[in-house]
Amino acid sequence: MQQPALIPHLFRTEFSKITAVLCKHFGIDHIELAEDIASETFLLAMETWPYKGVPENPVAWLYVVAKNKAKNYFARAHLFREKIAPVLKHDTAQVAADIDLSEKNISDSQLQMLFAICHPAIAGEAQIGLALRILCGFGIDEIANAFLSNKETINKRLFRAREKLRTEKVIIEMPDTAEIPQRLHAVLTTLYLLYNEGYYSESQDAVIREELCLEAMRLTKLLLDNSLTNLPQVNALMALMCFHASRLPARKDANGALVLYEDQDEKLWNRTLISEGAWYLHVAAQGNTLSRYHLEATIAWWHTIKEDTPEKWDNILQLYNRLLQLQYSPVAALNRTYALSKVKGNAIAITEAEKLGLTGNPYYHALLGELYRDIDTRQALQHLQAALHLSKTQPEKQTLQQKIDHLPMT
Repeated sequence: MQQPALIPHLFRTEFSKITAVLCKHFGIDHIELAEDIASETFLLAMETWPYKGVPENPVAWLYVVAKNKAKNYFARAHLFREKIAPVLKHDTAQVAADIDLSEKNISDSQLQMLFAICHPAIAGEAQIGLALRILCGFGIDEIANAFLSNKETINKRLFRAREKLRTEKVIIEMPDTAEIPQRLHAVLTTLYLLYNEGYYSESQDAVIREELCLEAMRLTKLLLDNSLTNLPQVNALMALMCFHASRLPARKDANGALVLYEDQDEKLWNRTLISEGAWYLHVAAQGNTLSRYHLEATIAWWHTIKEDTPEKWDNILQLYNRLLQLQYSPVAALNRTYALSKVKGNAIAITEAEKLGLTGNPYYHALLGELYRDIDTRQALQHLQAALHLSKTQPEKQTLQQKIDHLPMT
């Protein structure tokens, strides 16, 4: 990896690990200090690496600097001398020495931190936002995009969530077996949002951010590696991620433009990931649990069959119908109308899509532009232009402009 891209990549993969370990070591009360030390570590890398060169082992360098900064910070901090030291009952040298940044402790700390953040005393959206910030390295802009909100609202929400963790005296540890199901919903939603931000990013001029997809899969694997959380819905989520990740190599062309599903070269699809996804979906089918992830993973499996057949799209349509009954969402309803067009034709799909009224959504207009393409060119053009105006990334705009340029002449 080239130097300019290395630090952002490491920030995405290592910031959350350092933060989780430090926060577990010093307690949830000092969550901002853990974030500050992790941030200062990367700031020093940005200041020194361009001039002194990248260390032979950059990850190890980050860990050593983080440990030293923790030692130095608490050595001079009034908070350490008067509040933390009596509790920890060891000196500042031990503070750094005892910080365990081994692979196992990082994994344990992140999993425990994830469940601590998803404590039932904290509102659901605040749980997810805080987890995205601390464990996934999301910036405030990215979290605001994920929640279709603004930075000020997100900052206030995260502040209240941190205060709630303190007042509830939440301990960073795995919850009791009986508590896991009620916290798991927020944990899985967090990982689902993280994956989606990578698979179809709206916060940067890169329509695909593969490192976010890989991070979501890594964190989901932590759940699968723990016997208490290796549950059907977790396997279903991993299956969903595998199926979508299998198509990542085919989703961009040589110029970085988005390649839509129907135009993808299936020879570029990763068959190993498709097989892994099928295995996880098989495991998920054991028992009586049916979650949104089961249904979405099965829809994604049908999309690993490139050939258009009545059986394929009829099954996808029925799965969307069940998904909307189980957990309605405008996005799922919009996706259903595409499957409906494949089964019952564009005219019927247009009627159903327009009932949704998602006029501020670029995908709504992009879909209607496609559905109107062979029915009413003027309507198709209006919707595609609306989608172009609402879209946030340059690759997405490029794809929409190509669709506009290739509309049939009237």
